[in-house]
Amino acid sequence: MNRFTPAKPAGVRSVDEITGSRRLRRMRKADWSRRLVQENRLTVDDLIWPIFVIEGEGRREPIPAMPGVFRLTLDLAVTEAERAAKLGIPAIATFPNIEIDRRDQTGSHILDPENVINRATRAIKAAVPEIGIITDAALDPFTSHGHDGILRDGVIVNDETVEQVAAAAVIQAASGADIIAPSDMMDGRIGAIRDALDANGFQDVAIMSYATKFASAFYGPYREAVGTAGLLKGDKKTYYLDHANSDEAVREAEQDILEGADMIMVKPGLPYLDIIRRLKDEFSMPTFAYQVSGEYSMIKAAAANGWIDGEKAMLESLLAFKRAGCDGILTYFAPEVAELLRR
Repeated sequence: MNRFTPAKPAGVRSVDEITGSRRLRRMRKADWSRRLVQENRLTVDDLIWPIFVIEGEGRREPIPAMPGVFRLTLDLAVTEAERAAKLGIPAIATFPNIEIDRRDQTGSHILDPENVINRATRAIKAAVPEIGIITDAALDPFTSHGHDGILRDGVIVNDETVEQVAAAAVIQAASGADIIAPSDMMDGRIGAIRDALDANGFQDVAIMSYATKFASAFYGPYREAVGTAGLLKGDKKTYYLDHANSDEAVREAEQDILEGADMIMVKPGLPYLDIIRRLKDEFSMPTFAYQVSGEYSMIKAAAANGWIDGEKAMLESLLAFKRAGCDGILTYFAPEVAELLRR
């Protein structure tokens, strides 16, 4: 024994005695061995890219609260969809920013086949038929009050909203949408949309249910992006889920599955990894998460200030969704990640 090595006190076990022959660090010692035993992987096939569309031509409007994200006129949305397809991104999700004079109490402009979302779907499908298009039939970008449903005497009315959301879903499907993803959280909307799609010959159009959309503080930058931040009266707690509840989230997801949802989504993402895991274990359904605007903006802001490595934090956050059980992720990082994975 080296004279500088202290004697092992009696009764204290050596590491070998503690671990036996099991040394868990053996497979961490080199890059090749870490890759060999990696349990979860992020690929471009996991990505869905949300984009924002506006009227006009040749205009790309920056969204201050979401660095690197823009509102795009239809011609530029088509260009970005082409870029997404070349990167191998399977699908995009489109969201509109509607002119204020086209918004009203009931969000009636959502029923116009020529609104910007439906024209964007047709234009993108004509140029890039191989990419999936996901549309949201919720009313909030179309209402003058910023709520996801029809407002009557200070109350978001459920059944009238569901009727309009289902009608909008049919129009979106007729425009070429591959998946309808209603985010409004009204009771019975999935069944009503499924019935309406089937009755109109759109049996092959799928439904991605925002099954567990929580009343969250992380939506702020998105509301700026779609122009509802200054319009919203009150909050959405009477129809979005309480973020303290997980049993209720399971009941919501189960109901949507029974009504005909083809896949389910958890929104927001990172604060609700436990919900993702629980739903995947409970239902074994295709399960997605939406890494929402607030999550994106926090990573971007911290990286811009030099507080974190933005690229590594981005990848780590997305891999967390895969580890929790996600089959795919809606993320504003999608093209950045796809470029990185290609390199």
